[in-house]
Amino acid sequence: MALKVEPEETDKSRAPSYDASDITVLEGLEPVRQRPGMYIGSTGPTGLHHLIWEVVDNAVDEAMAGYCTQIDVTVLADGGCRVKDNGRGIPTGPSPQYPDRSAAELVLTTLHAGGKFGGSGYKVSGGLHGVGVSVVNALSTKLILEIDRDGEHHEAIFADGGEIKEKIHVTGPAPRDRTGTTVTFWPDASVFEETEFRAQTVLERLQVMAFLNKGLEIRFADERAERQQKITFRYSGGIVDYVKHLNTSKESLFRKVCSFEQSENEQEVEVALQWNTGFHVSIHSFANGISTNEGGMHEEGFRKALTNVVNRYARAKGQLKEKDPNFDGDDIREGLTAIISVRLTDPQFEGQTKAKLGNVTIRSLVERATNEKLAEWLEENPREANQIVQKSTTAARARMAAQTARDLTRRKSALDGAGLPGKLVDCSSRDPRESELFIVEGNSAGGSAKDARSPRTQAILPIRGKILNVERARIDKMLKNAEIQALIAAIGAGLAEEFDVEKIRYHKVIVLADADVDGSHIRTLLLTFFFRQMKPLVEGGFVYVAQPPLYSTLVGKEKVYLKDDLARAAFLAEHPNHQKEFQRLKGLGEMDFNELRDTTIDPARRSLLQVTVEQAAVADEVCSILMGDDVELRRHFIQSNAKDVRFLDI
Repeated sequence: MALKVEPEETDKSRAPSYDASDITVLEGLEPVRQRPGMYIGSTGPTGLHHLIWEVVDNAVDEAMAGYCTQIDVTVLADGGCRVKDNGRGIPTGPSPQYPDRSAAELVLTTLHAGGKFGGSGYKVSGGLHGVGVSVVNALSTKLILEIDRDGEHHEAIFADGGEIKEKIHVTGPAPRDRTGTTVTFWPDASVFEETEFRAQTVLERLQVMAFLNKGLEIRFADERAERQQKITFRYSGGIVDYVKHLNTSKESLFRKVCSFEQSENEQEVEVALQWNTGFHVSIHSFANGISTNEGGMHEEGFRKALTNVVNRYARAKGQLKEKDPNFDGDDIREGLTAIISVRLTDPQFEGQTKAKLGNVTIRSLVERATNEKLAEWLEENPREANQIVQKSTTAARARMAAQTARDLTRRKSALDGAGLPGKLVDCSSRDPRESELFIVEGNSAGGSAKDARSPRTQAILPIRGKILNVERARIDKMLKNAEIQALIAAIGAGLAEEFDVEKIRYHKVIVLADADVDGSHIRTLLLTFFFRQMKPLVEGGFVYVAQPPLYSTLVGKEKVYLKDDLARAAFLAEHPNHQKEFQRLKGLGEMDFNELRDTTIDPARRSLLQVTVEQAAVADEVCSILMGDDVELRRHFIQSNAKDVRFLDI
């Protein structure tokens, strides 16, 4: 029998109203207060620092226009921030559109008000929407504007989200006939999750700004208690110095940095590039001083032209024979560090965060400039040009060898079923959600771990000592390494761009190494491998580090385990009368299976650390430095980091 449901009667008298009175117009700076994320991305640390970027970008626009040579950024003792430039100063006279209002006040209190909408004030600038400094005003508890212009010092004060507390007025003569703008602001704690600026974040951004604006001096000062510091950035070489800076920790393929520039129709491009002996590509692009970390037309034009120029050169010099295929773009870009900086009058960014540039005309300019200027540079520098071609040739051979190795691996897997490594002691469960893989250092430790495990859900893969450092290895060499092959086969989801996290056989991949420096080194190498070749595994939270104890001792009849020297010192501080000796567990192979189970493998008692992408990236950087060719850099790193983090001792 079907059940008939009668429609429920609606009480229209209780329904929410929707009439003309419900239409709200947010005026002035109210939209910013209501939806700050639309203007600064977030109310977390990124959005907080975005306030500084907005003010600094205005000062940099003055530098690009040729009127500013110095910018001072100061984090004040009370948590505020002051940005001071020696540009022309924001105009203080009445606005032609609003004669009863000062132009400076209009810029600070009105969205989409500024000097970058087609007037003669700026030919190029990072600002597009006129919301920059007004957003800073809206999201601050207080903002003080000081302007030195026309021989006079002007001042205005804003508070409570941008309200004018003191209109712009002259306080006296400009000191020493100086010109420029000073903005001091205090972020609103009711808007932001935190209001404490991070000095390192500010310094990194300011250094990039100095690199991009040749000769511009940017000075940073931190006046907060116990954090006082002063740093000045000024680079006469501009983006050439930037490339050298990025390649500091790498071995350059040659000493010269190729650089060129070209301009036409009120747009210009400047490029600097240099190869290193590594395998990773580092291309940074900018438009009007704004980082376009998602690339865009300027980067697209550069990549296309770079591939064409190197292929043409290699064929003209007979290094690519008639029957040889062209180099792929990836072959040529291997080990490349490049900076692409463009300036144009009407940049078409995607959104206020300006992550990608969409101007088609700039692609044409960058492509033409690279085709012409880079071709000339290669002809004028035959030694360096030959090194580039040789590196591209080696990369192409490695790419083809890697593809052959992948094909062989796929065919072998199809023939051998699961294709699992022989030394893997697998678990009986086929549910990845409950399955765990312990990667164990050495066969003796593997034997103890095998006896200590739960056979249903825990698998053991012994590896022999320190695996190949993938930071310094091509993929074809990597795929020939027995330990790497075992890891790939055991995890079962492929490698690099073909890695499919949906196919992983274990939802916990646990690195279990000794609690000493060698174990820490092995851990670092493994994390580097996962970061470089199986990054989704780390991003998904599937990689863990087991933390076996380094010491054990007796308290009464109970055995107590201690992770490391710090834990031992803390234990002694709590038990000053402890007389029992400490046993140093030198290696996992020396622990019997009961000790290994109780301290490291049993889910109820063990200590596991879930590895973040940031930690894996640190491991990668450590491998890059410690396995690099720069002896002085290695020595400095080890000395400055001492024993505690020599090999990412987590």
